[in-house]
Amino acid sequence: MKVLITGITGFAGSHLADYILDNLPDAQVFGIIRWRSRMENILHIEDRIHLIEADLKDMSSLKKCLAEVQPDRIFHLAAQSFVPTSWICPAETFAINAIGQINLFEAILSLGISPKIQIAGSSEEYGLVNSNEVPMKETNPLRPLSPYAVSKVAQDLLGWQYFKSYGLKVVRTRGFNHTGPRRGEVFICSNFAKQIIEIEKKKREPIIYVGNLEAKRDFTDVRDMARAYWLSLEKGEEGEVYNLGTGKTYSIQEILDMLLAISKVDVKIEIDPDRLRPSDVPILLSDSSKFRQLTGWEPQIPFSQSLQDLLDYWRERA
Repeated sequence: MKVLITGITGFAGSHLADYILDNLPDAQVFGIIRWRSRMENILHIEDRIHLIEADLKDMSSLKKCLAEVQPDRIFHLAAQSFVPTSWICPAETFAINAIGQINLFEAILSLGISPKIQIAGSSEEYGLVNSNEVPMKETNPLRPLSPYAVSKVAQDLLGWQYFKSYGLKVVRTRGFNHTGPRRGEVFICSNFAKQIIEIEKKKREPIIYVGNLEAKRDFTDVRDMARAYWLSLEKGEEGEVYNLGTGKTYSIQEILDMLLAISKVDVKIEIDPDRLRPSDVPILLSDSSKFRQLTGWEPQIPFSQSLQDLLDYWRERA
């Protein structure tokens, strides 16, 4: 079996590659990289995977890649995935996420190949959620509150449209927040962890800079999420959409408190206005029963372990 991962050098993509290599010895793992891709997340497996240079915004490079690989499965994880950046660069976010996916689909159609395709959507698609709509089911209305969220809604619905119009074997997932080792430092858990470790190592003043601490999020360990991604194509129904999450929320304040309790550093907390968004989603809480009943998937790694591993990750790098 040939598996192609877009975004293989990223957070979730590298963990998905790990999962496949560790659990599916007969699978060949291919990944799309760009000439400027950062490679640190996959250095430990570079000799076990096949990397091909292509760009979602360049149709000819995608066609060349797909023609060479002839994948049986595609996990489409590549994206501009940081919500605050989407406020600064909305057009670029849409170009990478939505137009890039159209290019991928059109390249597949033009070559006449028929892989199963996972589209990695986001809980941010739900956006403004009323109190009677929590926890969020796949049938919830989509009311996106950021340019990133709008771009993920576009990806989601394009997946549905290409399935209905052309028979592409698309399975859509809406992953709720996930964290763990290798998470980029701009993301909240990782950002807090990096600040804490820099304080622990006396590399900065004992002040943690924060944004909105009241928002509540449903966090899954990235290694559990990678397993869910695999199962989405192993057992998921083509054309369907599935929530992926734990069904439990933590406020950002609680996450900060947990990290501080594990690390035992003494700090002050200061609000950084630059970390506040023009609009923020108050709560993201998953109902993933549809996916669990179909696949038997359950999260296995406790959130406390995810945070411990994240702190240890930054201890090696800060």
